[in-house]
Amino acid sequence: MSSGAIDIDEFENADDGEFEGRNDTERIVRFLDDNDDRAWKAAAIAAQLELQTDAVSAILSRLKERGLVRHKRPYWAITDDQERLRSAYRLHRHYETADEQYGEERLEALQTDEMEHVQ
Repeated sequence: MSSGAIDIDEFENADDGEFEGRNDTERIVRFLDDNDDRAWKAAAIAAQLELQTDAVSAILSRLKERGLVRHKRPYWAITDDQERLRSAYRLHRHYETADEQYGEERLEALQTDEMEHVQ
């Protein structure tokens, strides 16, 4: 079970408010990574993170497609491919940094008359 704790180095190196803005996908990956000695049912992950079970199930399915989690019904665990996981963390951090520097990208703002309408 999660203790509601993080590594002290992560705490020390974090900016003020950094932990408030984590999205559900990042929270799930971090939870599974922090608890990599166990496999979890989607409902248990949802309960630990105070999320809806259906949302957690959908996110886990997308993470499985990306090779970031493993699944044996009904359990989920973080990938055992540490390089893939590190790459995902680096890419995520890269996007966060770009959003902070340049602002979040909005697809509708980039759309031109020549493009098909995206909803």
